[in-house]
Amino acid sequence: MSIFDYFSNDIGIDLGTANTLIYLKGRGIVLDEPSVIAVETKTKKLIAIGREAKKMIGRTPEEITAIRPLKDGVIADFEMTELMLREFIRMVIRRRTLIKPRIVISVPSGITEVEKRAVRENAGNAGAREVWLVKEPMAAAIGIGLPIEDPSGNMVIDIGGGTSEIAVIALSGIVHNTSIRVAGDEMDTAIIRCLKRTKNLLVGKNTAEKVKNRIGSAFPFDEEKTMDVEGRDLLTGIPKTVTVTSEEIREALSEPVSDIIGAIREALEKTKPELAADIRDKGIILTGGGALLSGLDKRIQKETNLPVIVVDDPLTCVVRGTGKIISKFGSYQKILMTS
Repeated sequence: MSIFDYFSNDIGIDLGTANTLIYLKGRGIVLDEPSVIAVETKTKKLIAIGREAKKMIGRTPEEITAIRPLKDGVIADFEMTELMLREFIRMVIRRRTLIKPRIVISVPSGITEVEKRAVRENAGNAGAREVWLVKEPMAAAIGIGLPIEDPSGNMVIDIGGGTSEIAVIALSGIVHNTSIRVAGDEMDTAIIRCLKRTKNLLVGKNTAEKVKNRIGSAFPFDEEKTMDVEGRDLLTGIPKTVTVTSEEIREALSEPVSDIIGAIREALEKTKPELAADIRDKGIILTGGGALLSGLDKRIQKETNLPVIVVDDPLTCVVRGTGKIISKFGSYQKILMTS
């Protein structure tokens, strides 16, 4: 162990499209905020970040811009991501330290070399001494305590805001992975399109997310639900309220849900027979915010004929995994991405 390990504030980051979570070595999860930043449009001066910035989306005057700088799990706006990341790091490392932190960041397994470089540069500019990347499904597997070093296979599906990651893990490696850019954001967009088409109602992302969380589902409820939704009438331009049913929202979500299930089927078809037998015995493990969509586990189980387990606290699996990595860095260094 070097002297850096004694004095630096090493951190693990789940830099997600929807939310950013940070794990501080020795303290646990210290930050869980929406990946949103609000700045002055001309000067780029920081106005708000996280939850306060998210409240501003769709409500800002021309002088203020509120954006989500990540899209599909990767950086869409380099400057704004760096500013957001620097501020989040400043929030969790309050005391001044002479030694910059070592940072482990989770990334989609389908990330390109250009996107990897962008994440590394971004974290370095935000104040990191070293930047290491780990694939999200591997971090999730570590976070929930799976024995990743065993030869027996585990299938982990991590559904976030921008990507759905499907990985078969064995012997401390990802034997097969499928990464698709269909996840929570696509579900919100599908709800916006549905309300526009069927109700002539225009709503924003935040409203669509609330509808998804409250009455969205991938499998029928025992008792179907309704919800009053406020938005703007596309014909008159006047605000109005409509009642929406859970059946309508389930139909709206059918396309993104079917895309995710299609990717799961493809991953199963490409899995080696020995590992497929392990998955049949153990089941599919579901993590990430998308795992909270009502009935998604039942739908996947019906489509694959395999048991599906939704882990406890699926939203924090990935960041807990990065936390375990920084806590026992030497043990996990071989699973980190080297290029």
